[in-house]
Formats: sequence, C-alpha cells, structure tokens
Amino acid sequence: MVKVLKTKIEIEGRVHEEVVVIDGELPAPWDSKAELTIVGQPVPRVDGAERVTGQARYTSDIQLPGLLHARILRSPHPHARIKYVDISAAEALPGVRAVICRDSTAPIKWHRSSFVFDSTLRYVGDEIAAVAADSLEIASDALRLIKVEYEVLPHITDEQHANDEASPPVWVDEPRNVIGGEPEVYKRGDVDKAFKDADFVVQATFRTPTALHNCLETHGSVAQWEGDNLTIWDSTQHIFGVRQRVAERLGLALNKVRVIKHYMGGGFGSKNGAGKYTVIAALLARKAGRPVKLMLNRMEENLVTGNRDSTVQHIAGAVKKDGTLLALKLVCYANSGAYGGGGMPIAGPVQEMYRCANVYTESWSLYTNLGRDSAFRAPGFVEGNFALESLMDMMAEKVKLDPLEFRKKNYAERAPKDNLPYSSKGLRQAYERGADIIGWHSRAWADRPAVDPKNPDIRRGYGMASQVWGGGGGPPAHAIIKVNADGTADVITGTQDIGTGTKTVLSQVAAEAMGFRFEDVRVHVGDTSLGVYAPLSAGSMTVPSMSPAVQMAALDVHKQLLAIAAEVLEVKSARLELKGSVISQGKGKKSITVKELIGGLSDYMVVGQGLRGPNDNSYAINTFGCQFAEVEVDTATGQVRVLRLVAIHESGRVINPMTITSQLYGGVTQGMGYGLMEHRVVDHRSGIVLNPNLTDYKIPTALDVPLEIVGEMIDLPDTIATTTGAKGIGEPPIVPTAPAIANAIYDACGVRVFQAPISPDVLLDALQRRDQPMVVEQPAAAELAPVSQKEE
Repeated sequence: MVKVLKTKIEIEGRVHEEVVVIDGELPAPWDSKAELTIVGQPVPRVDGAERVTGQARYTSDIQLPGLLHARILRSPHPHARIKYVDISAAEALPGVRAVICRDSTAPIKWHRSSFVFDSTLRYVGDEIAAVAADSLEIASDALRLIKVEYEVLPHITDEQHANDEASPPVWVDEPRNVIGGEPEVYKRGDVDKAFKDADFVVQATFRTPTALHNCLETHGSVAQWEGDNLTIWDSTQHIFGVRQRVAERLGLALNKVRVIKHYMGGGFGSKNGAGKYTVIAALLARKAGRPVKLMLNRMEENLVTGNRDSTVQHIAGAVKKDGTLLALKLVCYANSGAYGGGGMPIAGPVQEMYRCANVYTESWSLYTNLGRDSAFRAPGFVEGNFALESLMDMMAEKVKLDPLEFRKKNYAERAPKDNLPYSSKGLRQAYERGADIIGWHSRAWADRPAVDPKNPDIRRGYGMASQVWGGGGGPPAHAIIKVNADGTADVITGTQDIGTGTKTVLSQVAAEAMGFRFEDVRVHVGDTSLGVYAPLSAGSMTVPSMSPAVQMAALDVHKQLLAIAAEVLEVKSARLELKGSVISQGKGKKSITVKELIGGLSDYMVVGQGLRGPNDNSYAINTFGCQFAEVEVDTATGQVRVLRLVAIHESGRVINPMTITSQLYGGVTQGMGYGLMEHRVVDHRSGIVLNPNLTDYKIPTALDVPLEIVGEMIDLPDTIATTTGAKGIGEPPIVPTAPAIANAIYDACGVRVFQAPISPDVLLDALQRRDQPMVVEQPAAAELAPVSQKEE
C-alpha cells in the first residue's frame, strides 16, 4: 500500500519538512542483538587501489575529443558597475573558440536580482566574461585582451561595520546589509530574571576567522552537448542538485541534463550544488559546438567558491554557586559575503548543547563585498562551539568545578529546544572513555609546572570540549539492486562518494542484508541518468539516508531469491537460509549457490527496490561527542604544539570502523587548523583578499598535526534514527577540536584567548596582557547590560 507522509529532517543544522512516499514494507531495524558478520567490520575501501594508483578519474581528469579549455575574467574591484565590455580582440585571437559576457548572452538569473554576468560587481572575483580556447594558455591570453571600463563604488568588507548606517549597501534593497532584513532571534524561558538570580555572570566577546575549504581538487565542470542533450562532469556533492539548477537556469527539461561525478577531491560543503562555472561551461560549450573544461585555479578556489563565516560573538552565562547553569545569551554577527544565503546556525550549540532553561540568541547575517559564505563541515556549529565551550570552562573555573564535572552537571537528558527524548545519546560514555585515555582525572587542576626545568618557558596543559550535531539523515533516498546471472549484484543509486567511503559502507549493508559475500557486491553511484534519486552528501546525512534504502532493496532481493529457491528445491521458503551467497536447507540437505540458482533461470533478473522511510519526529535525533587535548605552549614564542588529541564520538552503529576512524582523523585535523592557523586575511581599505593561495593561507601539514590522535566511537545502534542503526559522522569530529585546544592553552599558561586562530602573534599579545581583566563578573542583583555592548 502506498502512503504519502510528511516528515522533518535536519540538514546542516536547519530543520526542513519533506514529503515522502512509502511503497512497501520498511525493514525491521538491526538492533544491538542483530547477528551481523559484514556490517561492523573494518573492510578496506573498495576503490582504494584506484585512488592511490591514479586510476580514479576525477572531473579534472576528463578528456574528450575536441575538448576546449576555459577561463573566467573576474572583477579586480570589491564593488563596481560595468560601463562597457569589449570582447572583440579576444574573439579575434587565434585558438579562441567562444567568448561570452553580459552583452553576448541572454541574461540568466542567479542570486536575488543578479545574473550570471551582472552589470554590478560585488566582490573581487565576480564574473565579467569567459573564454573557451584550444589551450588554457590561449584562454588566459584572451582574457587580457578583454577591455572593461568600471565605475568604482564604495565597499564594505568588515562585518563589525556592515550594519552601520553610513556603510554602503551591497544590495540596493538591503540598505543596512542585513540578510533577511532583521536578525534571527530565539528565546526560551526568562533570561533577564535568570541573570538577576544568578550567583555569577561570566561574559566575553569571541571572534572567529573566515576559513577556506581548500579542496585538493578545485571546483570545476566539463560540459558536452549532443544535440539539445547536455552532459556535465562535475566535482560536486549533489549530482541531482546540479542537474536541477542547470536545467532551471538553461530552460531545459530534467531528462535533457545528465550529471556525472565518480570521484571528487574534497568538498567539505563547498560543492553542494552547481556553481556559476558549471553554467558558464555549458554556455561556452553550446556556443563553441565543442566540449569545454572549466576548472578553477587555486586563487579562484579561495576567492569565489565559498567559505566559513567570520564571526563576532558576544556571549554571557549565568550560573549558581553549585554549578547549575541558569541562562545563556548570545548576540553574534556573521560575515556572509556578497552572495551568501546567511542563516548559518552559529547559535546552535548555545541552544542545543546543555540543560539550560533560559536561553536567548540573536544572530545577524550580514552582506559584505567579499566572496559568499557556504556550508563548511558543520557550518555555524564550529564557530558557535568555540565561544560556548570556552565560556563553559570560564564558568567552571568561577564556581571552582572541574570543567568535565561542570559539563556533566548540566548534561541534557532531553533535547533542550523542544523537550523531546533523544533517539540515543552516548555522550556520558564518551566523557568517561575520553577522560580515561587522556588521563584527565589524574591531573591536579592547579598551576602547571614547567615541563622542562631547564626551559621554564615551556608549559603543558589539558583541555576538553563537547559537541552536538544532527546527522540523522532522512528521505527521499532510493536504491535498486540487480542480481546478475553469475550471482553477483549491482547496487545502483544516485548518491555520491565524496571520499568518505560511501561505496564501501553501502556494499557492506547490501551484502549483509542479502546474505551475499562482500566480494559479490558492487555499488554504482554518481550518475543522474543511471541512478535513482539520492540526497546531497552533506550534513552528515549520506549513510543515515542511504543505508536504510540499500538495506530495504537488499532484503527485497533476499526475499525474492528465497521464494525462487523454494520453487526450485520444492521446499517452503521459511526453511531456507541465504548466507555467503549460498542458499541452504540445513545440515545434510541440498543447497544451491545464488549463481547456480539464477544461472538456471534463462537470464531472469531479480531486481530489488528500496527507499528511506520517514524520521520519527517524536524523538530528537542527534550525534554527540567530546574531545580532550594535551598541548605544549612556548610562552616565549607563542608556539603551540598539540601533543595528543583524543576524540570520542557517538553516531549510532559503526558500519565500518576503518572508514569512520578516517573521518575522525580528518575532522580533528581540520579543527586544529581552524583553531591554530587558518585565517583569510582581508585588506579592508582595498577590499582585497591578501592570501588566496596555499602559500600564505596555512593549513595543517603532516608536521603540524597532533603527535598522537586517538579516535574511538561509542558503538550504540540507534534503531529509532535508522533501520540500520547508523547516524552520520562527517561533521561531528571538527566541532569540539578548536575549543578543546583553546581550553588546554589556558590551562597551560593561564591566559584566555578570545579569538581564533590562536596563532603565535595572537597568543603572545594575550600573554602580554595577562594582567588585564579578561572576564566581567557581576553580582546576582546587578542588571546585565546588553551583551553586545561589552567586549572583554
């Protein structure tokens, strides 16, 4: 019986409502007692050899007959109006096959009231024109021949002043540069009364940087037309999203657009959909009558493809002497760039992490004349958690509680925002396991002695931080499984493996549910024409969305095979067992392999279908974790060395310990980079980004990562969240890393740093100001001033 239902799903910290069609019986969940032999095993990646030997074909590797190479002319000004564009000289250059700009192509809407090629340029890097030529060198030469006359306009790049009355508007219909016209406000309880009733109030201002994704494979597309049919090879996290947007922008039917992505060199949220480069590649290919490759270079990658918001966060907490958290208040400002959507859930941790009856958050997303913001591995939560978890340590110190015990005292047994029970929560177990590994309870929380008596500048400290995130996934998500005549199976779906091991994990689920050998299963992803619909690979939702759909399709296959075998063997299907690709009746009875069974059916094909069912919205579905850091601080140079980082997380059932551990390591490494070194630098006078490259924008290397990373999971199957018991793990490991390190730095040297990254110059400056008051404390009867007016 077909059912049409509505369900809520969480994507990147935001809740959306989806309509889901259920056709068939959803499978019974695999609980903790399920006897699983393939799921839960550390199976190496099925495509590991292709990746490390260079056989894997990424978008940048695509070569087609007659392939042209494209470049884009970009704005040198942060804000300007184009008076005219002359492309005639570029068109006349030998080897140039197509040139397009605002005057040579029909206008295509993009963001708000703007177009792909707009007459107003809103940041350094905005698109002006594009060239396709026989070689990349010719295309670059042609760009220099394009003549543009600009009317330079006033600009604003600093989020601290973007909302000033005198600041120039990025968009004429948003004179105060506030996305949505007003801040997003959330409140529960009576915050003002709670602050008055508190024994202590602790407040501070934290600043976090604009961080750049720096994907190893830059953004880009290859476009090829065959008549009015368009094929796009795209480095993307959402092939169906790219198809949808390209079709809309070019006025094509969906079945006229095919998007392919087999391998991708990193995305981290920046490749969640089609970029302007995708549409431009298609336009150039249509005009030239030949396929076009348009891959961005490293400077373009860091200017135009999105970034994590920089923020200014004014945060305050009210607490009783016994450590009870009474209230939290956050007013934050985020730099969303010129084309950003804003709304990053920076207030999410404050709203969701701890038991706190009184919470007020006010989030301002601001337009500026810089590149757009975009999702970046746990967007919003990474920024907000840096402030919250630092404040938690400050409050713990004020009430003289161990930081871990303070968090335990304010542990949320139910979801604070909507008072729903959690589908599962293994944070207490994570606290205990992480503390045991790092040796937390063996430390005396007093002034740290020098590590080396001969070098009193070296100090060692310990810190920790907690994490909450979504990661429950949801519909729609579909899968098909075909059993071949030789007894092998093809799993077909329209998801994408973005380097996380999705194909391996789904192979394990399919083999387990069908009763096949793992080596008899192959997963096919990354093609909109061959695969059935799957959601974007973001928000830690791929495994919890796709694994139930594959499981259902596999169980469908399992049921069909047993029914056929029952007819062939002339027994009841209930007496049969399918395991290891062999159908048996029991000891001493006749058995038959799947290959023998299907091979004798005259090319009959067993096809199983599966889908992802609705979420149970009577529960809060979240992932949790904590991290502990041990650092060494050189107070003479400001250098911080992370000696150990222990990451313990709970994300439901562990399907593959090997792939999940790599996610932990990757998240920790990115989180360390965010906390200690990564920072886009902007000259606000000129509006120019000064470090859009890997020379001046520092990311962690093998020499920077912690000397020891311990990553473990609390394996707790969540059968309410999904029928496989699995939740997502892509984002959680990055969320607590930076504040754990920041808290360890404070423990080492007694100085609280209120901004990230905590680079040597920032730490040295803080050390020089160690005698200045860093925390504002107010008696309970005092009136709490608006947090946004104080910066301590």
